[in-house]
Amino acid sequence: MAVSGRKKSTAGGTAARRPEVRLPPLLPYGGEGLEPDGDYDGLRFDGTDLADASGRGARFLDCALDGCALDRAELGRARFIDSVLTGVRGVGTDLAEASLRDVEVVDARLGGVRLHGAVLERVVVRGGKIDYLNLRGARLKDVVFEGCVLSEPDFGDAHLVRVEFRDCVLKRADFSGVRMESVDLRTVAELDIARGVERLAGAVISPVQLMELAPAFAAQIGVRVEA
Repeated sequence: MAVSGRKKSTAGGTAARRPEVRLPPLLPYGGEGLEPDGDYDGLRFDGTDLADASGRGARFLDCALDGCALDRAELGRARFIDSVLTGVRGVGTDLAEASLRDVEVVDARLGGVRLHGAVLERVVVRGGKIDYLNLRGARLKDVVFEGCVLSEPDFGDAHLVRVEFRDCVLKRADFSGVRMESVDLRTVAELDIARGVERLAGAVISPVQLMELAPAFAAQIGVRVEA
């Protein structure tokens, strides 16, 4: 079960609603791999090797995935509801068009995660590092990235509503075609935008970030800055 609350942000907007996932007593998962369209309720996957697993369309309700290997796992259109993923790791995990609602992702170590076309609502990604995160065309609502490193994330054509980046690192981020509503970037430790700086309408940044991004903003409107 998840309990969420909303608070006013210091910028005068509305902050993201964070999930507070309260898992019931869980049963250990004793199976091997996953099944397409499988139902997994109230289970703990403790260090389970899910590499190359085929769980497309599966549903995870009130589940905990602890230290699981997700290399090349096929989880397209899967649904994660009221669940916690801690220390998951892997390369090439396929979560295209998946749905994550009231989910916490903690200390993940992932690379090349495909989340294009996915729907994320009331999700917290805390700690860890994700390389080449593909969120093209995804919809994010009430999502918080906190204390994590996102290397070359692709938000192309995504729709971000009440998304916060807290004390995290964004390296070579692609915001091409993105739509933003109440997106908070003020406390990003390192804000490196490769593409789409002109799509920051709807975001709030700090005065220091404004100075750092000034050359990119000037270039977008054709202004040359010379001494």
